[in-house]
Amino acid sequence: MITWLDPQDPFPPVERALGPASDAPGLLAASRDLSPQRLLLAYRQGIFPWYSEGQPVLWWSTDPRMVLAPQALKVSATLRKTLRRTLRDPDWEIRVDDDFIAVMRNCAMTARDGQFGTWITDDIVSAYGALHRAGRAHSVESWYQGERVGGLYGVALGRMFYGESMFAQRTDASKIALAALCAFLDQHGVTMIDCQQETDHLASLGARPIPARTSSPTSGRPPRSPTSCRGNSTNRCWRAGRQTPTPRDTRSTFFHFRHACTALHTPPGLL
Repeated sequence: MITWLDPQDPFPPVERALGPASDAPGLLAASRDLSPQRLLLAYRQGIFPWYSEGQPVLWWSTDPRMVLAPQALKVSATLRKTLRRTLRDPDWEIRVDDDFIAVMRNCAMTARDGQFGTWITDDIVSAYGALHRAGRAHSVESWYQGERVGGLYGVALGRMFYGESMFAQRTDASKIALAALCAFLDQHGVTMIDCQQETDHLASLGARPIPARTSSPTSGRPPRSPTSCRGNSTNRCWRAGRQTPTPRDTRSTFFHFRHACTALHTPPGLL
């Protein structure tokens, strides 16, 4: 039996989520409430929303949970060449939080195998937009010749980053953004990216399933997020929030992104 949540109701224990033998393994509750406060309460308990237009908000807690440690990102030989080329080419940029809503809209319009329509509804865009304005949700964006060609977005809580969706309009553009994300996260001590759903694509990038009880957010100060870095430019203008970083911050962030791009072993992390 699925619990219906009124706005003031707490979530039921995640142990009550439907089991693997059900038609909807991981489904925990339903509601009409999709406030930023409800979202933060959900993420802190390892719960996330996933539903289609016309349905109530469906809340899930999957077990096992697909996660990616920033240092475990798998970089193929082809992607390694792409990352090196990206860093040398001044036409490429990595931007953080340039236009969070635009990234969500692009993710919503991306066709995916086995998926009809999108779960990124107008209400989802509005709710996560509010989290972004509160400094809890961020986008990492790949730009080429002044146009956004790929990116991802998610929620940052403590030492956990909850990845929500990605898109690419140019080959490997979303993977470039993911490599930058991993570089920044690792640098700032964020230990895990929660990918939520188990897929072959995520596994190919180094993600693995773990018991849900070990994937809850840990305490820690959320890292500050830079906003732009141009490939070969001497003006490496990464910014933390609305504050201009010190030269040391700028060099440090760029260095770690460079380490990710050259990827001699596996990249460090972001956001």
